[in-house]
Amino acid sequence: MTWLIMGSVVAGVALGYWVIPEVFIIHLDNLTTAALCVLLLGVGIDLGQQKEAWVRLWKMGWRVLLVPIMVGLGSLVGSVIVGLAMGMPVNEASAIGAGFGWYSLSGVLLAKIYSVELGALAFITNVARELMAILLIPVIAKYVGKYSAVAPGGATTMDTTLPIISKSTDADTAVVAFINGSVLSAFVPILVPLLIRL
Repeated sequence: MTWLIMGSVVAGVALGYWVIPEVFIIHLDNLTTAALCVLLLGVGIDLGQQKEAWVRLWKMGWRVLLVPIMVGLGSLVGSVIVGLAMGMPVNEASAIGAGFGWYSLSGVLLAKIYSVELGALAFITNVARELMAILLIPVIAKYVGKYSAVAPGGATTMDTTLPIISKSTDADTAVVAFINGSVLSAFVPILVPLLIRL
């Protein structure tokens, strides 16, 4: 999946630079919006299909929500600190951090409502987060702790990094990871536009 993502970006850059005429660029906005709607529909269907995960969540109680809250706060605080060190405004740094690893949504949102440059930076930053999560999750699970291994994946713990967490930890942690990713994914389309307008 990672190679497919990176290959698509490289192919898109090459097509945009050498092949696709500028007259077609005006249609990219509508195409991107349609693709985003299909992506969100798919996430909703995936959430609805996970019946066993919801039963296990119910048994765990409200405390399971502490994981996404802490992961979300850590992501936002970390992105603001790094952004300030790089001379970025707080609203831009926090909006990028609020992508929580969901590069396709956060990048598109910021490109549409703020600037293409910041959208591209959000995309690259959140892709990098997912790549680092794929590498770090097994190490963190082994040497730090099972629940700590959920944090690097952010919103991706409900889909792309969930198999890695499941393999590196246990079934209960996998359910927590799924909930973590679901909650953070739900907050991305709310927090990104909200924070960029601060």
